[in-house]
Amino acid sequence: MTIVLIAVVLYLTAAGLLVFQLRQEGTRSLSWLLPALVAVVLHLSAHAMTWRNAGGADLHFFSALSLVALGMAAMTTLYGAAGRMAALGVVVFPIAAALLAAYANYGHVTAEALDWRLQLHAWCALLAYATLAIAALLAITSWLQERALRRREFHGWLRALPPLVELESLLFRTIAVGFVLLSATLLTGVLFVENLFAQHLVHKTVLSVLSWLLFGGLLLGRWRRGWRGETAVRWTLTAMGLLVLAFFGSKFVLEVLLGRA
Repeated sequence: MTIVLIAVVLYLTAAGLLVFQLRQEGTRSLSWLLPALVAVVLHLSAHAMTWRNAGGADLHFFSALSLVALGMAAMTTLYGAAGRMAALGVVVFPIAAALLAAYANYGHVTAEALDWRLQLHAWCALLAYATLAIAALLAITSWLQERALRRREFHGWLRALPPLVELESLLFRTIAVGFVLLSATLLTGVLFVENLFAQHLVHKTVLSVLSWLLFGGLLLGRWRRGWRGETAVRWTLTAMGLLVLAFFGSKFVLEVLLGRA
């Protein structure tokens, strides 16, 4: 719990430093980077220690949420350290802090033995969800930036963002990476998961495939027709919504409400 508490405090400290920068008319500084990096390392350590004590990886509802948040925090830290989109940490770091705290308080269950094939499927899924969640936040940010520029509302936070063209380029590169990971998730599911279309998995499979089709269609539309702006935002958020329902919606019902693994 000490590690978790320190990580939560550091996540919130990093977010607070970023908020301070935004209020200083977009002043850029890396003062947030060290607390964010340490928080990410401690977040990972909290899971590793729990898994070691449990004798295996725990991938149930709260653990999966926390791991996705860890992936989002790690990517946000990398993006920010490279000089891009550190402002995402204002949203991502508090989310990571909250989900880590939820995992520490509610998420520990007996780990189940999974062979390497199912572990590969699970890790591909978690990485895909984390990457595409970052893409959803980038889509919302690009929409807010475009709307502010259209209305000639030159807020200080705009200076903390890259130019709109660069932001959209980053959005589609992130979607492309997430699409590859989601494709790997579906492929390993088909190859390694038994009874993929069983009653308790069919809705998860169908929603995941629909999300995959939407993300693929968006990338194709970007390549062939130059889709951007509100079109890209709508497609991204719709596809991400289906993905959240597919994975966390089904896990919440099965594991939290029904108490089934």
